[in-house]
Amino acid sequence: MIVAGFGFRNGTTIESLLEALNITQYQAQVQAIAAPEDKVELQVFQDLALHLDLPIRPCSEVEIQSQTVSTYSFASEKYRNSGSVSEAVALAAAGQYAHLLKPRNVSSDRMATCAIAKGDWV
Repeated sequence: MIVAGFGFRNGTTIESLLEALNITQYQAQVQAIAAPEDKVELQVFQDLALHLDLPIRPCSEVEIQSQTVSTYSFASEKYRNSGSVSEAVALAAAGQYAHLLKPRNVSSDRMATCAIAKGDWV
């Protein structure tokens, strides 16, 4: 299972989310998308899932905070107690033995991040 994990600010556009995903160069291989539980119900994320025709995997705060990530964002640490929300949700959603294929990438407007993880989640 290859999962694209997203971290994003309120007011983010689908274009920002898609740009962050495209930077990873894994868009064609992604089998699910993930984000924090409170973000997956936002219209922009629902639109992304429809556009990509992929299932959504919501991640709890406990799941996010329990992941070891490779990059650090002050904002992510401040609001989510994780150095990288996108890496944490990608790892959590991909399953117990997940590993990062691509660390956090940031959209040019700095509104969205995306990381790619591979694991055993089905």
